[in-house]
Parts: sequence; structure tokens; C-alpha cells
Amino acid sequence: MISIESLILFTSAGLLLNITPGPDMIYTATRSTAQGRNAGIVSALGIGTGTIFHILAAALGLSAILMYSAVAYEIIKWIGAAYLVYLGIRTILDRNKHAEAQNIKKDSLKKIYMQGIFTNVLNPKVALFFLAFLPQFVDTASGNVTIQILLLGFIFDTTGTIINSLVALFFGKLGGLLNRSPKIKKMQAWFTGTVYIGLGVTLVLSKK
Repeated sequence: MISIESLILFTSAGLLLNITPGPDMIYTATRSTAQGRNAGIVSALGIGTGTIFHILAAALGLSAILMYSAVAYEIIKWIGAAYLVYLGIRTILDRNKHAEAQNIKKDSLKKIYMQGIFTNVLNPKVALFFLAFLPQFVDTASGNVTIQILLLGFIFDTTGTIINSLVALFFGKLGGLLNRSPKIKKMQAWFTGTVYIGLGVTLVLSKK
């Protein structure tokens, strides 16, 4: 199974990424600002539920490849790292595109939950992220690869849902500063882009 050291490293990296402002966090903050903390928390739960679909897909699609092909593992590693670096550069380059946040009409909590699920499931970048991120912490010599990917995915999803819920509580009280300030949006873009680039470079330099 996965070593304690690998779990600690993965959890630390996952927390760093989860606290980095991104589409899910901004969506949760916006929903919470528009309709209150309950709506924001339900949105976070919906996003967390949608993430499960991507985790299952990653586990089923990657387990056989990682188990039987060292070459495929390296290819996935380089493609994943390149994608993360690309995502970081693109985020920084797009920092000036601070369009006004869309107004969100008030809906039932059930509808908000379903919207959170679909927002995540229908985002191909989430699927690509898991394909890039999770395999880096899998040890093919330490047991069932599918179980390892599922475990890592659910740890990442759980911490992400908790953080998004805290964001919902925060913005339910303090309003939409995140979405209204172009300066803060630019700072977020720099921080987010730097984290993704740094992670991509680290993955390239790391060994299996």
C-alpha cells in the first residue's frame, strides 16, 4: 500500500492546490455571496460529488497502464507535467481577463447541488488534472494500483470539499470581494499559475 511518507507528501500537495483559488472555489464563493452560506456549502458538496466521477474514471483508466507499462507511466508523467505547466502559464497570461461575475439567481438547494455536480463533471480540465496528478504518487510495487488511485482521489476530494465549505462560510458573511476586485483577481492568477508551474517542474524532476 502507499507509504506514510507518500501520503503526507500527497496530502500536503493536495492541500496547497485546494487552497489555491480556482473555478470551483470562485463558483462556491459567488454562489455563497449571492444566496448565503447554505447555498455555498451545498455547491461545495455538489462539486465534491462530481469529483467522484473523475476519480473513478482515473482509477479505471490508469490502473492497468501503470501496472504493466513503465514506458506508459513515463509518458503520462511527462504529459501530465506539461499540462500543469501549460495550465499555469495560461492562468498567468489570462490574468487581465477579469470579467464581471455572472449574477446567479436564487434556486432551491436541490437544484444548486445538482448544478455543482454538473459544473464539475462537465469540466474536462478536472479529468485531465486527475490524470496528471494522481499517478505521480502511485507505487506500482506496493499493492493494487486501482485502490491506491481511489484512496488518493478521495483524500483530495475530501480536503477540497472541506476547504470549499469554509470558503462558503467566509463569503456568506463578508460578501463578494473576491469577484469584484480586479487587483485581487490578478494576484490570484499569479499565485495559481505559479503553483501549477512549480508542481509540473517538480513532477518532471521526481523519480517513480
